[in-house]
Amino acid sequence: MRILGIDYGQKRIGLAVSDLLGITAQWLETLPNRGAKLMIADLVKICKDNQVKEIVIGLPVNMNGSHGPKAEEILRLIPVIEKETGVVVKGWDERLTSRQADRLMIEQGLSRQRQKLNSDRLAATLILQSYLESKRK
Repeated sequence: MRILGIDYGQKRIGLAVSDLLGITAQWLETLPNRGAKLMIADLVKICKDNQVKEIVIGLPVNMNGSHGPKAEEILRLIPVIEKETGVVVKGWDERLTSRQADRLMIEQGLSRQRQKLNSDRLAATLILQSYLESKRK
């Protein structure tokens, strides 16, 4: 069973998919955020092409555990994505994944331009990998 990880951003949507055993996450191409309808159409195709049976979308929870406007937007999107894709969608606490992604890219010596190109898909990979690891525990 493959699981799709999503880092939903204002400008770009990072994607990652698990291997068949659900052990590792590999990033996919980033989608431009062109609105919910187009994103969902893309997700339907990605789920079909990759035989995805579950989706994990990063939920930007505040450090105090509360939900801000972005988290509320994602919570409203979850049932819509589930309905259109026919796949179970779970919100996953993504606190600090973007910072972790930035730190990893800086350590790798990537230029700012390369960091910008890779940050969303790396964040999606980190979200998915943390979810996969939680399932193994």
